[in-house]
Amino acid sequence: VPGDIALAYLLQGSFYGHALYATAYMDTWRKDSLVMLLHHLVTLALLAASYAFRILQSHGEPQHPWGAGGSPKIHGVMGGSPMPSGRGGCAGSVPCHGDTDPALSPFWFRLYWFPLKVLYATCHCSLQAVPNIPFYFFFNALLLVLTLMNIYWFLYIVLFVAKVLLGQVQEVNDVREYDVEESRK
Repeated sequence: VPGDIALAYLLQGSFYGHALYATAYMDTWRKDSLVMLLHHLVTLALLAASYAFRILQSHGEPQHPWGAGGSPKIHGVMGGSPMPSGRGGCAGSVPCHGDTDPALSPFWFRLYWFPLKVLYATCHCSLQAVPNIPFYFFFNALLLVLTLMNIYWFLYIVLFVAKVLLGQVQEVNDVREYDVEESRK
């Protein structure tokens, strides 16, 4: 594994390892703390399995059908044939920053475009390009779990915005806190 890639895995793994410890022992316990712990565990599993898979590739053992780079060579996506010209934007038809309303960008990219592209590429396109991908279901199950957690947290954001718009919030409180709702009862 190249040094820069190994460093990226080390940094991300240490971040999520610390976040797991901090959520369990240092943070205020919230309604979504168990989901946060699960998120960190799933992300660590994804990182560790991905790194282990790269090590297997680099030592000449079972070679991945994608080749030494470990990335799929899907037509028009990551390393395959170039995208046709005339499709502007950062990722084909996605408008770059400045093309969309800045207030809507986090919703558009984080909750729609990114999961759509990642899940489509990993669940559909990769299986068409390489029919017998090792660990296909394992990696995609972890990505789907992470996507479901993003939706779960987005619902908390929607709940908070709805409370603000309906005038039910006099001060800014985290809706994930146990003591905020209990103190009102």
